[in-house]
Amino acid sequence: MGDRVRRRRLGPLAGLLAAVVVAAGCMGGGLDQGEPQQPAPRPSGQPASPGAETTRADGTTSVAEFKQDFSDAVAGAEQYWTAKFRASGEQFRPIRRVVPYTRSGEVSCGGQGLPRNNAVYCSAGDFIAYDVNWSVSAFRQIGDAFLFYLLGHEYAHGVQTRLGIRYNFTIQQELQADCMAGAYLGDSVRAGTLTLEDGDLDEFREGLLAVGDDPDQPWFAEGAHGTAEQRSEKFFAGYENSLDACGLR
Repeated sequence: MGDRVRRRRLGPLAGLLAAVVVAAGCMGGGLDQGEPQQPAPRPSGQPASPGAETTRADGTTSVAEFKQDFSDAVAGAEQYWTAKFRASGEQFRPIRRVVPYTRSGEVSCGGQGLPRNNAVYCSAGDFIAYDVNWSVSAFRQIGDAFLFYLLGHEYAHGVQTRLGIRYNFTIQQELQADCMAGAYLGDSVRAGTLTLEDGDLDEFREGLLAVGDDPDQPWFAEGAHGTAEQRSEKFFAGYENSLDACGLR
């Protein structure tokens, strides 16, 4: 994220995430093809490097703060992966755009309309799309940690595409994206570009426990993301051990 970003303390997550996030169904599908089909979607552009002076820590939940935190989350993921690719002697190509939508089917990927209460990465179109009303509602109830995790997870799907990673089962793709999101956040904290206050890690943990699949869902089911325990384990493996824990090599 460039400069240090201070984040406010977040409230309890478990019940709210269960109600708001699990209803979304998919936290980060890697749909196979297509362009965003909606009237003139506005490209996300290249967000400015956020600084402490532009990231509020007053606990307000205004739309303006949502937009700033969302921009910070996108910029942070982009800067993180740009640096990682550069360190490996490669050039990183940022995700082309981030597209908000408000109605079911307003944006489509490969001819498939996206549902409400969701966020996805569309691989061939190379864009992230998200239901803005759902995201703002979650932001107001949960806090900005949700946005940083959400964007970190979706951006990880874009990185998987750039690296040519494609697993046979959805759950493998999703758990790796959780690990990569954890690495992005953990490395950013260690680098001093993201500041978490006391208790935030516990709140991430509570949130991850709330977004897992039903324990009875087969792991090989299409769209499976992993149980609460699996998602939490993968996220914190990445958070604590960086990308070495994510099986990218």
